Amino acid sequence: MKYFCYLAVLVVTVLRAQEVVVIGGTPGGIATAVTAARLGHAVTLVEYHQRIGGMSASGLGASDIENRAMIQGFFREFVDRVKAHYVAAYGEKSEAVKLCKDGYWYEPKVAEEVFERFVKEQPKITVLKQHELVSAEVKEGRVVAVTILNRGTKEERKLKARVFVDATYEGDLIAAAGAEFRLGREGRDDFGEPHAGHIYNVPGGERIGGTGAGDKRMQAFTFRIPLSSDPENQVPLTAPPAGYDRTRYLGYFEDLKGGRFGNNLTTIAFTVRKLPNEKVELNMKPVPLGFVFAEENAGYIEAGWEERERITKKIRDLSLGLLWFLQHDSEVPENAHETALRYQPCKDEFPEYGHFPFQLYVREGRRLVGEFTLSERNITEQAGLPSERMHEDAIAVGEFPIDSFPMQKKQPGDTVVLEGYLGMLKKITRPYQIPYRIMVPKKVNGLIAPVPASTTHVAFSSIRLEPTWMALGQAAGVAAHLAMQHGVEMRKVPVKEMQELLVKQGAVLRPE
Repeated sequence: MKYFCYLAVLVVTVLRAQEVVVIGGTPGGIATAVTAARLGHAVTLVEYHQRIGGMSASGLGASDIENRAMIQGFFREFVDRVKAHYVAAYGEKSEAVKLCKDGYWYEPKVAEEVFERFVKEQPKITVLKQHELVSAEVKEGRVVAVTILNRGTKEERKLKARVFVDATYEGDLIAAAGAEFRLGREGRDDFGEPHAGHIYNVPGGERIGGTGAGDKRMQAFTFRIPLSSDPENQVPLTAPPAGYDRTRYLGYFEDLKGGRFGNNLTTIAFTVRKLPNEKVELNMKPVPLGFVFAEENAGYIEAGWEERERITKKIRDLSLGLLWFLQHDSEVPENAHETALRYQPCKDEFPEYGHFPFQLYVREGRRLVGEFTLSERNITEQAGLPSERMHEDAIAVGEFPIDSFPMQKKQPGDTVVLEGYLGMLKKITRPYQIPYRIMVPKKVNGLIAPVPASTTHVAFSSIRLEPTWMALGQAAGVAAHLAMQHGVEMRKVPVKEMQELLVKQGAVLRPE
């Protein structure tokens, strides 16, 4: 994406200065905005889409967390409000409450409603939806303003603030501000990471090949699709997407013949999770060699929004095409037809988006080069690698197993796993402290990055989950408050005071 910094900018409107501007209405961005507003600060939250909530409000209906006790604070508030919604609507003993799993699983519209309530409770938060970041203004090494574009009216606005927050999945603000960032994956020797670079790794197991070389490849982006089994709440697919090509999906037949993943082609291609109100969450399984989504995101991160929308549509159509293929292709076995036809897009979700999720699952974008870079040694315990999981400036705990989607489609000779897939490395990942320094740029001031944080690709494959991002967002909100309160740069925020305030807010800073 072509960004530039400049000292003077002509825009239609200059909004009154805010104390905090958050770019990205993701869960991490919302946590930052709400936390800062609760501490008394005026906040503007800027979101590209028509809806806030990122992936949690766009189909990711199951919170990715293995050890619930490790992430509390704002995320626990979110979970508790989700459960309270279902209890109030259906009763404590209802099937909906049972399926929400104490609030950790939910329908997209419920997650969005909870996020909307969070921000509406704070009169100091201004939410600007359908606004695109255009540029950042930097003076003497400090971000002093950003220019945003109203996608509907095409009006540009200049927002001034004391603290700017990058809560985008893509890392757009750190790029606009001229902060150093990484894109792609490091080589095995760059940080001494056994699982870095070009790799073949048995799902959940050991490395079985790969050169270890770094490159600019990105793990596959997909959609998480909510579907309904209730005929009254279905909008059935009546035709394949434009440009549908059944040959794209024929590789799944080889997985079926191999017998490694069961005998139902639909559940070979998708993971199906039950959600409240006769809905399911559809996730594309990255294990089959026929997995079609790798490499389809090439160029997305650095592209402008017009090209991003084109790539997003391509992945959307590939997703709908896979569902159509499983529902209707004459060569697909009947048991797979039956399973696939049971579920259809939900009438009560995303009507303005054609009942399809609005947010592409951008699993990884730019990653800040910060005061500290979190790497594999900071999140694992494994033979031959020092484990350095504790930090004096800890502001959250990470706990999710290293998990990266494939980087490449099936290559000649691939018979076990696709290249780049690091599937749920529970055997080596251990709960770890996340240092404040990974959110702070090395040189640029007035900027903090709780979502595109400073990690290697391998470490990002553990922190890149919404519960963790909410914890980091909460910490960013506290850090912004203290920076303004003490009149210091973000890198000089008093760490002990930040930690004490986070603990008072219910955050967990030390793995038990």
